[in-house]
Amino acid sequence: MTTGSDYVYFDRSTSTFSADAVARATAAKLKLESYYKVAVDAAIERNARRIELETRLSQAVSQEAREREIRKHAKTESQHLRLRRTKIGLNDFRTVKVIGKGAFGEVRLVQKTDTGKVYAMKTLQKAEMLKRDQLAHVRAERDVLAESTSPWVVQLFYSFQDSAFLYLVMEFLPGGDLMSMLMKYDVFSEDVTRFYMAECILAIEAVHNLGYIHRDIKPDNVLIDKYGHLKLSDFGLSTGLHKATDGEIYKRYLEQEKQRDPARNSVQVNAINLTMSREQIATWKANRRKLAYSTVGTPDYIAPEVFLLKGYGKECDWWSLGAIFFECLVGYAPFCSENPGDTYKKIIDWPKYLHFPDEVYVSREAEDLIKGMMTWAEHRLTVTQIKTHPFFFGAEWSSLRQIEPPFVPRLQSMTDTSYFPTDDLGNVPDQLPKEAGVGAEKDLAFLGFTFKRFTGGSGGH
Repeated sequence: MTTGSDYVYFDRSTSTFSADAVARATAAKLKLESYYKVAVDAAIERNARRIELETRLSQAVSQEAREREIRKHAKTESQHLRLRRTKIGLNDFRTVKVIGKGAFGEVRLVQKTDTGKVYAMKTLQKAEMLKRDQLAHVRAERDVLAESTSPWVVQLFYSFQDSAFLYLVMEFLPGGDLMSMLMKYDVFSEDVTRFYMAECILAIEAVHNLGYIHRDIKPDNVLIDKYGHLKLSDFGLSTGLHKATDGEIYKRYLEQEKQRDPARNSVQVNAINLTMSREQIATWKANRRKLAYSTVGTPDYIAPEVFLLKGYGKECDWWSLGAIFFECLVGYAPFCSENPGDTYKKIIDWPKYLHFPDEVYVSREAEDLIKGMMTWAEHRLTVTQIKTHPFFFGAEWSSLRQIEPPFVPRLQSMTDTSYFPTDDLGNVPDQLPKEAGVGAEKDLAFLGFTFKRFTGGSGGH
């Protein structure tokens, strides 16, 4: 049986379907299953909202108020259904400016053409994701962002795809990131550090309460909103879903370094300087944003148990925050080196290298807390112990987002990108390059990626 010279769907000689027919049938089956799963899940959610409304209205309210609430609910559900039916694509947004890039994609400030609302749009090349086995990363990020409604987590409004790219459309936080602030101010006072660490603690706790481990806490993933408060972003490594663990990545990096310079790498770990010279610290600071853009990345904030490949839990995020805590007060990361390989070695042998320099004042309480966060996992402080530590004495944990932050961005417009160091990006074109699609069979890996957040407004986001 044929439908043309190119495709054979049934082979008469063997009475079996061809490989092409089986592949197409499998693809159709998976797409149908995904479609109906989404439809059923939506119906269950809609039913749950109706039951919640009926429960609320069963309390003593007047008939008039009850009818008003029912009409309001019906209108909201109608808007929700309309949003679900609306197809979102790249043509619905215009690029204002490229504001960031990473190893597998870039981030653009975009404006939705029909509403004028501003977003940060992360684009990721499908072919690169598959080539580097990063699919679990992007799926983890999409799932965390779609699930979260926390004020401490960057909000996702849309995710969609075409044949070549994945797109995550998120809220735009115009204050830049903590890395840029550290590069500008070098060190923070203990009072400023206390505020930012307290907000980071609540943000990490919110992620843990969702059932996730962030696993990539570092200053460039801590963003600042228009009010000066913090939110966590970049959940690509959350939950440890990836196959190639960090330990394996950096061991591979070390092997490459040894091949390039055998003499240098024959030096034993204990020959690495215990303290960094000013020149070495300056080199580390100059290279930190380049490392943020690279495929290797920086191991500066990663907990030792992640490298040791013996399993780890959510406590690895508290080590990472301890490393940021140290950097805020001292001016550089505790194990920083001129190359990631030496940093990796120092973290593995951290008791020898966690050193507070004499020339920098750090209070006894701050040093004690950092040491309580940067220790072996089984001895590390829990979130409750961190929050009740003397360093945070008097902290108003329940009202942090109502407190005036130490820094509030001064913005000229809703598309102001002055807090993003776009000079470091090089020449990135405003339009995405034309890329070949990954093909129908490989595209199945990205099934179910699409998401739209309903915010209850008439236009929605």
